[in-house]
Amino acid sequence: MKRSILLITLLFLVAAAARSGSISGLVFNDANGNGVRDQNESGMKGVAVSDQVNVVVTDGNGFYNIPASKGFGYVFITLPQGYKPSRSYYQKIEGTGTAHADFALIKSPGPTQFKFIHASDTHISDKSLDRMAKFQHVVDSVRPDFVLITGDLVKDALRVGEKEATTLYELYKSEILKVSSTVWNVPGNHEIFGIERELSKVSATHPLYGRKMYRSYLGPDYYSFNFGGIHFVALNSLEFDDMWYYGSIDSVQREWLKKDLAAQPATMPVVTFQHVPFLSGALSVAGYTESGLGRSLEREKGKLQYRHVVSNAHEIITILQTHPFPLALGGHHHARQWFFLETEGQQTRFEQTAAVVGPNEDNSFVMPSGVVVYNVKGGEIDEGEFIRIR
Repeated sequence: MKRSILLITLLFLVAAAARSGSISGLVFNDANGNGVRDQNESGMKGVAVSDQVNVVVTDGNGFYNIPASKGFGYVFITLPQGYKPSRSYYQKIEGTGTAHADFALIKSPGPTQFKFIHASDTHISDKSLDRMAKFQHVVDSVRPDFVLITGDLVKDALRVGEKEATTLYELYKSEILKVSSTVWNVPGNHEIFGIERELSKVSATHPLYGRKMYRSYLGPDYYSFNFGGIHFVALNSLEFDDMWYYGSIDSVQREWLKKDLAAQPATMPVVTFQHVPFLSGALSVAGYTESGLGRSLEREKGKLQYRHVVSNAHEIITILQTHPFPLALGGHHHARQWFFLETEGQQTRFEQTAAVVGPNEDNSFVMPSGVVVYNVKGGEIDEGEFIRIR
């Protein structure tokens, strides 16, 4: 009888999807890990599912429906506490009609004590493979529960043609498969394909132009997951105007973030990770650069803004502070730095890590290459340990 009710519910949702052009499906507990829902495997209630625009939660039987999806060709789940995906946390949605996507989850220990690595700026190319080997050795020695890599994954998709850019993306994917822990990526400015058209000679009408190449190779460019009692939010902190990038969280992502947070308990701590940081002391260290590819200012919709931090950081931080917000992670500046920002009722650490690709020289300073290892116990995140990559 119960199975008949579930079948009727599924048929109803499929029929609704056909009428509205929606995405629907089932999130279930894949007890035997075969990726297919078997008769004795139950649906999972309350799992957040998103198309990067809308966020819905599964009903009591594990079903979801995103009506009239206006996303970017992907649907993903926010991995719930104590589970991992049988295959992937996201699926590609082909075409613009109705779609069906099921997600199989496997029970995994939900620790209250764990550790993770924050790495950034791998700038993968044939010339940096030795650095990746050293990075992989660090991961093997630390044995973290997962690794966050905050952008500039490839040497350059920004100002090169399709053949070179896709070769670099393929190389990154193959190298990351060698890492012994789960890796979560976000894009950096070097992943924005072809926008410096004077150098790349790529048309703005190219099917992989801009953010589309990253999504094609690595899936959603912003998303979230839960682990050890913390809600981790991956953000794409870059926009571009004509041929130039700048740090910003776009309006679609901003509204998605509100919905994403609303689907989580108000008491759950949030950790963000992105490429261009919200706030950074590197502006003072590097100084002002008036012109050139790395210039300090860029026009954002006609208004001059600092381009190497998130221009609308205050707005986004205000949204994030609806939850405990202890830590914001970023990259981009090739140097480890951190500071506290004390606001009314909230203290947040804004931290950036160094570059995997190598040390960084800035005037008289030499910033070493390395990653940061964080230990988390009972929801409390320690100060982190910087480990050099020599």
